[in-house]
Amino acid sequence: MSWSEWLSVLAVVVAIGALGLSTAAIRRGRALRRDGRPSAPGATASGHAEGTDEEPLPPVGTHGELVAFVANPTKPGASELRDAAIRACSSRYMPEPLWFETTVDDPGVGQAREAVARGAQAVIAVGGDGTVRAVAEALAGTGVPMGLIPQGTGNLLARNLDIALTDVDEQLRMALTGPERTIDVGWLRVVRDESQVSDDIAEAADEIPGAGGRPDDVGPGDVPPGAKEPPRDHIFLVIAGIGFDAAMVGDTDEELKAKVGWIAYFAAAARHLHGRRLKLRLRVDGGETQATRLRSLLIGNCGKLPGGINLLPDAVLDDGWLDLGAIDTRGGLMGWAQLFGEIVLQGVGIRNDLPGKIGRIDHRRAQHLHVSVDRPEAIQVDGDVLGKALEVTARVDAGALVVRTPTAA
Repeated sequence: MSWSEWLSVLAVVVAIGALGLSTAAIRRGRALRRDGRPSAPGATASGHAEGTDEEPLPPVGTHGELVAFVANPTKPGASELRDAAIRACSSRYMPEPLWFETTVDDPGVGQAREAVARGAQAVIAVGGDGTVRAVAEALAGTGVPMGLIPQGTGNLLARNLDIALTDVDEQLRMALTGPERTIDVGWLRVVRDESQVSDDIAEAADEIPGAGGRPDDVGPGDVPPGAKEPPRDHIFLVIAGIGFDAAMVGDTDEELKAKVGWIAYFAAAARHLHGRRLKLRLRVDGGETQATRLRSLLIGNCGKLPGGINLLPDAVLDDGWLDLGAIDTRGGLMGWAQLFGEIVLQGVGIRNDLPGKIGRIDHRRAQHLHVSVDRPEAIQVDGDVLGKALEVTARVDAGALVVRTPTAA
């Protein structure tokens, strides 16, 4: 290899090492939490394991509140978690919780709506980012708080809310009694053309009046056979993207992801480093349309990702804005190495604004934006790849969702 290629490889190795050290330091700094093991087999509805003298926890200020869990049954330990949830509610003098499981046809939207209809005063999403999106789709605008029990690979919203990722006891405490915070929600709409896009969550919402999905209360029965599919609103809570990031997510091997977790995304990214740059036209908040060339456009409500990466360090969940990250590289591996180094540095508060960079991420804010590209490009919302599109819009729905968090905002 030439000296420039060796330098690129060295830069990537150094950046990855820095990330590893940062992640280890964060883990060491976390306060010790209580044992998060689910209740043992034979636990009764009161939360006591048979044959033990265990005492319930003292009551917490949610007496009588009915909560519902919407769980993805394909996640490991779902049945054990149900026992732990019953125990956690009983020990806090709360009614036995409602329990719903997602299906292939409905990943959680209908279950969350039914929970609210049956009187649930909070709905807790148990699963990965897709389950969280589905429950949020149903709860946005209702004022009913959402709790999280993260069980996915990315767990994007949970990371941005600083929710424990492995401590089940702490997760249940937070979901049942944690402080409530109002956050923004993002909506992405495919303008051209919706028929090439698939989103089980938005499609499930079509069947539920008032649950989001199609704009202007257009129902599935209002579309004649053979007519053009109307646009849907696709919810995102963390980051939507068009271009390189969506292609990377869509190309990630599911078996590898099951074995090594989020690290599998790096393998997929390597296959797209030499891909074609986008010819993109962007209009922000009704301003003039600007033409540019990019690798990827990120549209974020918040910006923390696995591995200690923060793509959008200025993004705040409740500020009423979407934060845009325009990613571009030139010069092959050297450009990608410089980009990765810039992302690592901005995560610790250091910005490099020098001109002429061959790898960069530029930031700006918007409340509404319109994006078009010269050929169909992959799009994703919170890690769910929807397909390809030529034209999309995105908007922020300020304060649309109430979530329960570990600590007050």
